[in-house]
Amino acid sequence: MAAATSLLSEDQFLCSICLDVFTDPVSTPCGHNFCKNCISEHWNIAVQCQCPICKTLFYTKPELQVNIFISEMVDRFRQSAQQRASSSRSEQQAAKPGEVPCDVCTGTKLKAVKSCLVCLVSYCETHLEPHLTASGLKRHQLIDPVENMEGRMCVNHNKLLELFCKDDQTCVCMLCTILDHKAHNVVPLKQEYEEKKAELVKTEAEIQQMIQKRRLKIQEIKQSIKLSKENADKEIAEDVHVFTKLKELVEKYQARVITVIEEKQKRTEKQAEGFIKELEQEISELKKRSSDLEKLSRSEDHLHLLQSFPSLNAAPPTKDWTEIGVCQPSYDGIVRTAVVQLKETLKKVCPEAELM
Repeated sequence: MAAATSLLSEDQFLCSICLDVFTDPVSTPCGHNFCKNCISEHWNIAVQCQCPICKTLFYTKPELQVNIFISEMVDRFRQSAQQRASSSRSEQQAAKPGEVPCDVCTGTKLKAVKSCLVCLVSYCETHLEPHLTASGLKRHQLIDPVENMEGRMCVNHNKLLELFCKDDQTCVCMLCTILDHKAHNVVPLKQEYEEKKAELVKTEAEIQQMIQKRRLKIQEIKQSIKLSKENADKEIAEDVHVFTKLKELVEKYQARVITVIEEKQKRTEKQAEGFIKELEQEISELKKRSSDLEKLSRSEDHLHLLQSFPSLNAAPPTKDWTEIGVCQPSYDGIVRTAVVQLKETLKKVCPEAELM
């Protein structure tokens, strides 16, 4: 029985009057099944006892008995549906902040997957199943889950907002078109939706074009930056090359200037050392003569003093140092001459040096 029940769909257990699963199912003489209460109330209101499905006319009201077989099948189907629902609920996720919760769930609210514009209710996957299987509910319009379904009702007439007033650019219900918007240009909500959607598509296409243009501009700017970087690197390399040459030449001519100055200084020092050596030599001779004179002046040998006097009385021959001195070397023009030579050399080696 369980295997057989699993092969049946919910449509086979729905009452065609209430569109819900059978409650106390009964069979009419023509073989159709209904909820006992549904068919009883239908015949109480109707003028004639007629089958709602095949329109078979009964001249006397049939005596209805609960169909035990169908009742058992319904019970098993309900148990199976509850098990599937329980399993499905365990696999579904609870609604997170910002997500639309199911309006039917009790306890933990599961995430809604659809909202019904007829029922004004949002359903999770489990509670949505009747809308996907029941023939009466299949006609309901389902949309992606949205919050505040009450906001889709007219606040003045408590009717579904299913029209759009172009004059006032607002959504209205059927009663609004008769009362408040009687002479206005009113169209179905779907028609306005299609027009606005077309406008949005056009606007979105324009925005995409704007985005594309800006992306191309970004690429253009990046390419400019790349070229600028390449030019900068090239210029830096050339500048480094030029200034390296310039530095080498400056160092070369600087070394020349230093060499000239040092050579002049060395010649000056050599001259001074010659003068000092000559003076020291004369000092040595004068000291020797002074010592000889001192000894002779202390001598008591009359003959010796008289004989030595002529040779010792005069000062030894020496140079007149009055006008003699070390000449300070002149460095005037050395740097200027070197700079002129450097510029001439730079003009040959580095044409850029013309700007100097």
